[in-house]
Amino acid sequence: MLELASVREGDSVGTTLANSVAYAQRAEKLGFKRFWLAEHHNMEGISSSATSVLIGHIAGKTKSIRVGSGGVMLPNHPPLVIAEQFGTLESLYPGRIDLGLGRAPGTDPVTARALRRDGLGAEQFPEDVARLQSLLGPLQPGQPVKAIPGAGTNVPLWLLGSSLYSAQLAAMRGLPYAFAGHFAPRLYREALKVYRDNFQPSETLEQPYAMLALPAVPADSIQEAEFLATTSYQRILALFRGQPLWMKPPVNSMDGLWNAGEKASVKDFLGLQLLGDAETIGRQLRQILSDIEVEELMFTVDIYDPERRRHALDILAQTRNAGLALS
Repeated sequence: MLELASVREGDSVGTTLANSVAYAQRAEKLGFKRFWLAEHHNMEGISSSATSVLIGHIAGKTKSIRVGSGGVMLPNHPPLVIAEQFGTLESLYPGRIDLGLGRAPGTDPVTARALRRDGLGAEQFPEDVARLQSLLGPLQPGQPVKAIPGAGTNVPLWLLGSSLYSAQLAAMRGLPYAFAGHFAPRLYREALKVYRDNFQPSETLEQPYAMLALPAVPADSIQEAEFLATTSYQRILALFRGQPLWMKPPVNSMDGLWNAGEKASVKDFLGLQLLGDAETIGRQLRQILSDIEVEELMFTVDIYDPERRRHALDILAQTRNAGLALS
């Protein structure tokens, strides 16, 4: 599962994070494999900016599910700091921490300049990934800079992307790769193919290992899912309009809330959205997977009511009966 710790309109961040914990605990109980948190900044309605802090909090409130970043936006941080943070997390929760890395800022240009080190940015991403791998790997004789803790923990690194760039880099470095189909569906086939076709074995992986992230609105009926989906429609509409991203209650109709062009843009943004009951979602998943090859699927579920959102995990878990591996 992918989590943004989305804040409902009128809720506090404390209430939001308590709901995130309950959501992660339900996912663990149902046997989901990973629970990742995404780094975003300066976005009213999203409270996952201190990603490593939340990873530690969620890991401490669960027992077995892998917890990680989906992802840490590496251009915002010195690799040494990330190595120390995730080395500490791995030391506290051995064998349960993932480090997914992105090269976007996770925010607007003004905030990106406030976050970044002087003169550095996304163009440094390949070098920063290599530096981070070195810092998390075994200590070398005479190594001048060490991540303590961090060195020797070998926290698993993933490269995340919504274009072909990270697919190519992950293939070249022999790292696992995750494509952000939950908000950038257009290039998912091409990116996954580039990754598999160009994969070079490494000490990390002998074979390619890919994940596809998908937006999902699982419910007990198609009609209920269509109603619940209006929460995510309103948030994406707000994103396009540059408005705060508070989660709003679902509405019976979006008519009057968006125009035809905005509707088309929102639907395009959610081009890979899964929507419906377990049988319907299982059918949608089979269609998506019919012409691609991935080892895992990751889901982001944007539902306003916390209990309905937890129940959505029950419905997703039912699709395992269709022989689908969910993550």
